[in-house]
Amino acid sequence: MNFSKVYSAQPTLLRADVISVEIDISKGLHSFSVVGLPDKAVEEARDRVSAAIKNTGFKPPKSKNEKIVVSLAPADVKKEGPLFDLAIALAYLKSSGDMEFDAEGKLFLGELSLDGKLRPIKGVLPITRESKRLGFKEIFVPKENAAEAALIDGLSVYGVSNLSEVIDHLKGKEPGKKILPEKFSNTSAGKSAPAIDLRDIRGQENGKRGLEIAAAGGHNIAFYGPPGTGKTLLARAFSGILPDLDLEESLEVTSIHSVSGILKGNIVRNAPFRAPHHTASYVSIVGGGASPKPGEITLAHRGVLFLDEFPEFDKRVLESLRQPLEDRVVNVSRAKGFAVFPAHFILIAAMNPCPCGNHGAKEKRCVCAPKDIARYRRKLSGPIMDRIDIWIEIGHMDYEKLSEKASGEGSWSVRKRVEEARKIQLERFLKNKSRLKTNSDIGIRSIENLAPLQNEVRAALNESARKLNLSPRAYHKTIKVARTIADMAKSEHIERNHIMEAIGYRPRND
Repeated sequence: MNFSKVYSAQPTLLRADVISVEIDISKGLHSFSVVGLPDKAVEEARDRVSAAIKNTGFKPPKSKNEKIVVSLAPADVKKEGPLFDLAIALAYLKSSGDMEFDAEGKLFLGELSLDGKLRPIKGVLPITRESKRLGFKEIFVPKENAAEAALIDGLSVYGVSNLSEVIDHLKGKEPGKKILPEKFSNTSAGKSAPAIDLRDIRGQENGKRGLEIAAAGGHNIAFYGPPGTGKTLLARAFSGILPDLDLEESLEVTSIHSVSGILKGNIVRNAPFRAPHHTASYVSIVGGGASPKPGEITLAHRGVLFLDEFPEFDKRVLESLRQPLEDRVVNVSRAKGFAVFPAHFILIAAMNPCPCGNHGAKEKRCVCAPKDIARYRRKLSGPIMDRIDIWIEIGHMDYEKLSEKASGEGSWSVRKRVEEARKIQLERFLKNKSRLKTNSDIGIRSIENLAPLQNEVRAALNESARKLNLSPRAYHKTIKVARTIADMAKSEHIERNHIMEAIGYRPRND
């Protein structure tokens, strides 16, 4: 047999493309060419595959006078990375007559080392999801990626260590062991203590209250105040009060982290927490590059994006937050392609009130000139400030308070209340045949049904909104925050005190 075809795949953005690996062998002067828009890593597969075949006990392509053409189809899709090594090696052995097997319904993934061993690869989960959708029955992946691939039920997953194991399985000599799907459970995720417990933070009850509201309703929150008052500590304690991801969210986040090469373990159960430095580039945060790749905004999907020293971020970065904070996606356009990445996250921002950090503080004198303070605050545009639901001032604490023993509520008890509030929201959304999960997702069309206001409550809101000159966006965000506060109080209706507390979280100019 001089022609053969097997199947492989590659991750493309956050999805996957199945690639047909076709090989034709004909007599003539030796040549080994790869066609189908391969990048450098794919072209170098010729040498990796030849050495792996030789060290597995077969005659390598270079030892024969053969013209070998490897075609990766479809030809108009750029092929990147070493994922096709295993498929190319098997297709060659089949074309050369060294082995015979039925390749239909089977998908082969893996990078070959020169001795025939398989190295782990990126993006296995989105590939597995796509292969199941297309009707594939079996998938062969490096052993290190097998548990990740097995998260998708309905496929026979085989984790293999080297080329010999795959050959023996296909020949029926030593059938490989199927990797059984891991039963999803998010109960194990919360057994370890959070890195920073709310009980460890002295005082700052207002900040803790804001965190609980933000976690319960999925609201964006900003802390502002002098340096060293606990803004960063509060933000890093936030993960400990967030509920675990459900199965759909876990697979979504795991796919993103797998493609990006940052996946730790087999599945992401906890909400991700991303905290890029304020010197990070626009592309690293938003995403992009010559071939669009996810940035920190997407890596924080279904979790938290913490931006410390908020005004110090590049102006382009701050303004780029407008779309993801509103639409929950980020569009990246480049000459080589267009991508829409998911970006449904809770933003936590921390900032000082001025460049020196002491403006308005009683303990220290601010040394900033008025023009410097004005320039500093202009870094945050009105539209960005409007998109942050909760603004909380974190002030200086007495030293006596700092020296007290840790007391008060811990993260676990707060987390339980957050879970109860989210359960109330979910039941309301299901009752109204909505697929929303948190109050922050409520849109303009449905706010009247999901967060109605009684006449006296609406009058109080309107009066406060006029005094603060709230924008329509801020007006509706106030209602959504009030709805979350009511849910935490297990109140069916939004009361006046809920609205007034929500109004108190809007920023004020001094």
